[in-house]
Amino acid sequence: MLKIALSGCSGRMGRVISDIVSGRDGMEIVAGFDLRTEQYADFPVYKDFAEFQGDCDVVIDFSNAALTENLLDYCEARRLPVVICTTGHSAGQLDRIRAASASIPIFRSGNMSIGINLMSELLKQSAAVLGDKYDVEIIEKHHNQKLDAPSGTALMLADAVASALPYDAEYVYDRHERREKRPAHEIGISAIRGGTIVGEHDIMFAGRDEVITFTHTAYSREIFAKGAVEAAKFLAGKPAGLYDMADVVG
Repeated sequence: MLKIALSGCSGRMGRVISDIVSGRDGMEIVAGFDLRTEQYADFPVYKDFAEFQGDCDVVIDFSNAALTENLLDYCEARRLPVVICTTGHSAGQLDRIRAASASIPIFRSGNMSIGINLMSELLKQSAAVLGDKYDVEIIEKHHNQKLDAPSGTALMLADAVASALPYDAEYVYDRHERREKRPAHEIGISAIRGGTIVGEHDIMFAGRDEVITFTHTAYSREIFAKGAVEAAKFLAGKPAGLYDMADVVG
């Protein structure tokens, strides 16, 4: 039986993960962590990580980037694998995650959807072929409650494109103060927030006389929750290191 602790259990994604785990054999959620401690399932909920000292095989985190330091301290102290699904980390927090992966297994991805991760690989191939003859623009759309912008997924996809381009790309998030033609070596990233949009990402390669667009649309949060649960199954028992969805689907 895979024993899971769920950080951010009272949030929307936490509840979806709880529903998915409850319907699967061979796994259970043994504890939840959240500032809101209302109990909606048959596992206890704690405000502080240190309050739970029971048995656990892996932690799934869908909480807030502000809690990352405390989460990593807890997992390192107990040598627990952790699946970090939270986005919006600062450069310092990303360094802390990488440092912690030297002592515990950590799974981190800008998006837990298998479809997004497949598209990431397709974008690398496309950028390698299209090179510097096409301008790259990324437009992402999310619900009006999302805190970070641009999304972690948009940055993940931009990184995939940039890794295959023949130049060092500059990420540009806002052009309203620019009074100049678009520089050739940039990737434009635009964020839209409104309504209940789960997530939509368009990656556009705009060349002379043609435009190629890749689009991924998420219609429910289940695709992210299922990916997180699969990542938890994958990570349990792995040696220390930093893993991502490519390790799961590869």
